[in-house]
Amino acid sequence: MNEYVPPLARLVDELSKMPGIGRKSAHRLAFYLLSISDDEAKKLSEAIISAKKDIDLCPICQNYTDIKPCSICTNAKRQQNIICVVESPKDVIAMEKTNEYKGVYHVLHGAISPMEGIGPDNIKINELVRRVSENDISEVIMATNPTVEGEATAMYIGKLLKPFGVKLSRIAHGIPVGGDLEFADEVTLARALIGRHNLFNE
Repeated sequence: MNEYVPPLARLVDELSKMPGIGRKSAHRLAFYLLSISDDEAKKLSEAIISAKKDIDLCPICQNYTDIKPCSICTNAKRQQNIICVVESPKDVIAMEKTNEYKGVYHVLHGAISPMEGIGPDNIKINELVRRVSENDISEVIMATNPTVEGEATAMYIGKLLKPFGVKLSRIAHGIPVGGDLEFADEVTLARALIGRHNLFNE
């Protein structure tokens, strides 16, 4: 016998597909959602639908945005000639919290991972190369996560961009190896950004 009635079982199944949500957490969330009012449930569903409908990728930096280009890419006070490359839109938020970085971003939406079937063409690398080739970029800061995949992605991109003569740097590892930017505190991220180093020592 199924422990849930079919509509509840479906809700638990869908919630458990979310990152970081196991069956027990999905169970708790499902029962919470059943306890809220119809109006609150409607607002939640409308917020999800609106986010899916109204949020797209910035044609320049590939970050999530509801305007095109995004507010960072069109900000005249940002250093448009310095690009910080990150894996995820969540990493942009983490970097912005440091209040140290004044350039612009490029979001890859992943990292190269042959084990998971993710190659260079599956993430936004071609868009970055085109952006560097078509604009007067002085520095590209590799801020991919300090994981095997993040390091491999940084080196791969570095080799692609080296012929363009831009300065290539990597943020210092004030972040534990195996960690993600989104979980790092602002001080650690700020120190890592200030202590970035050249990707290729020449």
